[in-house]
Amino acid sequence: MSFELIANNYGKSRVRLLRVTRSGAQHEIKDISVDIRFEGDFDAVHTKGDNSKVLPTDTMKNTVYALAAQHPVGEIEHFGTGLVSHFLANNAQVTAVTVSISEHHWSRIPAEAKPHPTAFISGGNERRTAIASGSRERMTLSAGIEDLLVMRTAGSAFDGFLKDSFTTLPETRDRILATVVKAEWDYRVEDASFGLCWTTVREALLETFANHVSESVQHTLYAMAEAALERCDQLSEIRLSMPNKHHLAFDVSRFGIDNRNEVFVPTDEPYGMIEATLRRT
Repeated sequence: MSFELIANNYGKSRVRLLRVTRSGAQHEIKDISVDIRFEGDFDAVHTKGDNSKVLPTDTMKNTVYALAAQHPVGEIEHFGTGLVSHFLANNAQVTAVTVSISEHHWSRIPAEAKPHPTAFISGGNERRTAIASGSRERMTLSAGIEDLLVMRTAGSAFDGFLKDSFTTLPETRDRILATVVKAEWDYRVEDASFGLCWTTVREALLETFANHVSESVQHTLYAMAEAALERCDQLSEIRLSMPNKHHLAFDVSRFGIDNRNEVFVPTDEPYGMIEATLRRT
């Protein structure tokens, strides 16, 4: 009996980095988490226990801190491509590197009617993301948003849907629409205006979510993706994932009270999951 190793990769995950750039009295911070994956000539480490071509994952971790010490991190897309290029240039056995980065946002604390130069407040769970994937032939870049929690209390309906013998969900023209948006998009060019494009896409997603007359989560998701592609022509494709975070009207009629669509029970599980990909044609 024989076997064939058909795919493998290895790397380091969740390398946490805080980079402070001290420009006089004004400080800038980057709070990121980095994942690194190598592909290449690593069959022997699996089949023969030969570690001679294996760069330790601890070295990958150290490289993140070393490169951050040499240069400001800047846009996470640039930092990711810099890591990919470094690893490819220094490891002949590696054929492809993928670097995934998530950035935790901090904003300046207002103090005496102006932003404080060295004090910050967390932006919550929302994260900016970037993925740089490179070989010796090409580099691809994608970016995104994760854990963008949004809610609407009007302008959302769900009716006219298919029903069978197990359907109990009532139709409604007025419901809570809440979701945690995950968006990921691909760039058409390597030298895109990453920061501006990310801000533009985020604004397009939020404005469309707020204003779209929604017949379903799918209906609004599609409109959001369309708006993002229309506003940033440097995008080739966008993928959206939007769980339907249900808020169920609580029955207070048993207490002789009328619920005027104002009292709800937020539920975490189970939830509907809606995903779609739009590509520019």
